[in-house]
Amino acid sequence: MDLKPLIGLAGVLVAAMTSEFNDQVTTLALVDVRGGLSISHDPGTWIGSLYVSAEIVGLAVSPWFLMATSLRHWTLFCIGLCSLSSALIPFSPNIEAVYALRLAQGLAGGLIIPLLITTAFKVLTPPIRLYGLAAYGLTATFTPALAATLAALWTDIVGDWRFVFFEAVPLCVVSATLVATCMPQEPPKYELFRTFNWRGFLLLVVGSGALSTMLYQGDRLNWFDSPAVSVMALISAVAIPLLLINEWFHPVPFLKLQLLGRRNLAYGAIALFTFLIISQAGSTVPIRYLTDVQGYRPLQAEWITLEIASLQIVLLPAMAFLLDFRWAEPRVVSFVGLALMLTSCIGSAFVDFTWNRDQFYVWELCQAVGQPMVVMPLLLLSTNTVKDPKDGPFTSAMVNFPRGLAEATGVWLMDLIMRWRGSLHYNRIVDQIGLGRYQVIQGRGVLPSLPPALLPNGQPRAPGSLRALSGAIEQAMTILSVNDTFVILGFMTLALMAVVLVLPSRTLPPRIEFADH
Repeated sequence: MDLKPLIGLAGVLVAAMTSEFNDQVTTLALVDVRGGLSISHDPGTWIGSLYVSAEIVGLAVSPWFLMATSLRHWTLFCIGLCSLSSALIPFSPNIEAVYALRLAQGLAGGLIIPLLITTAFKVLTPPIRLYGLAAYGLTATFTPALAATLAALWTDIVGDWRFVFFEAVPLCVVSATLVATCMPQEPPKYELFRTFNWRGFLLLVVGSGALSTMLYQGDRLNWFDSPAVSVMALISAVAIPLLLINEWFHPVPFLKLQLLGRRNLAYGAIALFTFLIISQAGSTVPIRYLTDVQGYRPLQAEWITLEIASLQIVLLPAMAFLLDFRWAEPRVVSFVGLALMLTSCIGSAFVDFTWNRDQFYVWELCQAVGQPMVVMPLLLLSTNTVKDPKDGPFTSAMVNFPRGLAEATGVWLMDLIMRWRGSLHYNRIVDQIGLGRYQVIQGRGVLPSLPPALLPNGQPRAPGSLRALSGAIEQAMTILSVNDTFVILGFMTLALMAVVLVLPSRTLPPRIEFADH
């Protein structure tokens, strides 16, 4: 067997993981990045928002450009764009340059990720395709969990925020070297540009850009009290339906919506979208609690997500091995994995003021085992629908486009919970304290103890105690909102378990499925 295509695939994997690090590590180290670039909070939110908006566009259009320009050339272009934009951000002379480079970085990330699954279709024969899918699964489970460790490395150990961006350069050099030397060269199909989907491209940029920006920035701008949010909502409400109509009838679309008529592919798109939101129960939400309530730095908080990351290296190939047997039922494996993730959400929902990272380890273990048990079956179910190699790029786009929307939706959901439930909890706590019941609600584990001398008859007395009390209330609001977040993510997990039972149909491992055809 020729190993060169496999080495080329490894190069694409490195590039895909690099693009994920560009997103996740920057988000976790955003406070340090903003400080280094001298950007205040509100302008700093666009660092994440612009990345996600550009990434969504890249996820949708990359498979089409891949068909037109050849796998090798397009991959090298995307890696070059990723490396150049990442290296230049720390040297940006002004905030406009930061925004422009962040857009380019997000676009590069979106262009790279679909290349991994498309390359796997091209270079992996059915007997080993599952292991290629395990490599793709690393970008959904391993890299988000490892991001906290890298953020801690650059900000707390190295102590230089610029390495948040510089880390991409050596990884891109390695990736480009492997792709340039080992990826097979194919003739481009430039004639496809004669039928380029200009209308769909413009609708995609405008519609998805408006939607993702609205979801990302809506809470900060107070939603529909802001004219900007109202305009973005109107634009997305008009542009996205027009995009779907255009894609349905265009001869060479970016999104081949007809593929969703295949039940297993429809399940893959729905499940990956939902899974990426639920998986925040194992990364974003615990880290938010540890940093906001316990005052952890990334170096202290990263140990809980490192548990998830380290186990993925073993469990993803193990799931590929398990699913390669005829008797292994992907839907059952996925259901069990979701049950473990549900257990993690239920256990973590009991978080209180006394918790630190030690209390999360058991529930993070459930996440670590459950996530690959969900990701691998959904990839198997969705990719086994590809009988014609020409459908490979379109399948990649249909699976990855919802992946980009999931990130913006996850930000919206977390902000909604903190705003909606946080305000409710804040008002209730203040009312209870006004009735002199501080010790009562403190006993429930959401408020810390204050010195009794500062709280005669349950009421604050000294100015210092008022400041301490205000901080305690903010922490209690965060704890209760985190509780609610785990509960809501648990209900989403239950809903996905129901989808697993009714939507996908039985499929066999690729070595058997495609041998029978």
